[in-house]
Amino acid sequence: MFTGLIEEQGKIKSIKITSAGMELTIECSKILSDVKEGASICINGACQSVTSFGKDYITVQTSNETLNVTNFRKLQVGEMVNLERALTLNSRLDGHIVSGHIDCTAEFVNSKEDGFCNKLFFKLPDSYTKYVIYKGSIAINGVSLTIANIDNNIFTVELIPDTLKKVNLSKLKKGDIVNIETDLFAKYIEKIYNSNNTKSNITYGFLAENGFV
Repeated sequence: MFTGLIEEQGKIKSIKITSAGMELTIECSKILSDVKEGASICINGACQSVTSFGKDYITVQTSNETLNVTNFRKLQVGEMVNLERALTLNSRLDGHIVSGHIDCTAEFVNSKEDGFCNKLFFKLPDSYTKYVIYKGSIAINGVSLTIANIDNNIFTVELIPDTLKKVNLSKLKKGDIVNIETDLFAKYIEKIYNSNNTKSNITYGFLAENGFV
């Protein structure tokens, strides 16, 4: 589990793609302080296990399933990626609960300044808009953010300058693809509500009355 608070940006050192998946080597520094083989590292929002590491890099092996649902196939050598180590139970949860399991990708539409913040606009696949609510949490390339506005399948987030300089969202160009993890609890609620095999007292009216929909 992660918080969506990025610890550093790493630079992609090498990419090897085979029929088995992708081997990705990333130059980094901060996250190496307590790294070990098998450690979970969130890379652009996707939880990956460290297979090897050195004094200035980590290597992970990415499955074909991950390649199918993330923007990893579009990564290039020299590109910066967001990195976060798994959360610990003795630290504050300043972001939100992020599993590191990517639901889908979204297209960057544009951005505009709004006071000292930057508004970023993204286009979601229609089938995932049901998980996005006004003032709800979302992880974009692993960054914990709050939904500022929703217009059909276009949603908006606002980033302060301090966040922008720490993450790779400031480098996005129109049409770029980002990894999206929607709110974990929304998916659990949907599963309970729609299950044909579970008898439950939870109804749509109950969810609406209690602010879930």
